[in-house]
Amino acid sequence: MKPMSHHNPEDISTHFIARFTYEKPALDGRLESPPWLNTPRSNRFVDLVSGQPGFFDTRVSVLWDREYLYIAYWVQEPNVMATKTERDDFIYNENDVELFIAGQDCYYEFQINALGTIYEVFYIWQDSFTRGSRFDTPEFDLLSHNVDILGGFQDVMRHKKHPRGRRWAFMDWDFPGLKSAVFVDGQINTPSHIDKGWRVELAFPWQGMGVLAGDRSLPPKDGDCWHMDFSRFEKLDFCGVKARPHPGWALSSHGVYDSHIPELFTKVIFSKDPL
Repeated sequence: MKPMSHHNPEDISTHFIARFTYEKPALDGRLESPPWLNTPRSNRFVDLVSGQPGFFDTRVSVLWDREYLYIAYWVQEPNVMATKTERDDFIYNENDVELFIAGQDCYYEFQINALGTIYEVFYIWQDSFTRGSRFDTPEFDLLSHNVDILGGFQDVMRHKKHPRGRRWAFMDWDFPGLKSAVFVDGQINTPSHIDKGWRVELAFPWQGMGVLAGDRSLPPKDGDCWHMDFSRFEKLDFCGVKARPHPGWALSSHGVYDSHIPELFTKVIFSKDPL
């Protein structure tokens, strides 16, 4: 893995348009309600490092209205598998889709598997976590929450790889008002059955985005740009031989096997143009 300084975000990151919707999606995971049928899907996800197309198809769409940010994933998967059922279990150890939302001096990570199990973490850069800052609140009290460190000495994969250094990782933070649904087009955990895949539908209320937004408008204004990362990780096991690390596919290649680089997230442009 090369240091962040070797990469120019403008050369790697892409733009994606989030369309405004006057009709709310069904939020049943099927992605068959009119808003999703009428909005364009993204390009096929590419390898996180090389930028080559993933060998299973993955697409995303983004919608928004004055109440919610809506995210949809279409995941091609001939053998839909998922085992973890407890909230905030380490589902990145199996097949999942992921969403990162960059904020001001912070970012949010969301993961979900085909059973609908959710894993969430809220990250705050330690250089901005100072007394009197907007993070100096009971919500982010280091003594009363389950807090880890990302980019520290024991985190060999990311230690000193980002110029900003370490991040406090609030492992027990939950996005307020989050709604999610998963639909499996096949027979989950049945290897003898060839599946089509699975779909994910998410709704994040803008009123829960306050800390992430900082001084940005909520909901966004027409033309506002946020950075988000849309990705998928695939656990491969061929006759007992497991791929390490798991293949990672994203809408925008990072050039490194690391999802935690907000500068390389996709630029999401919010458009008031109706569907």
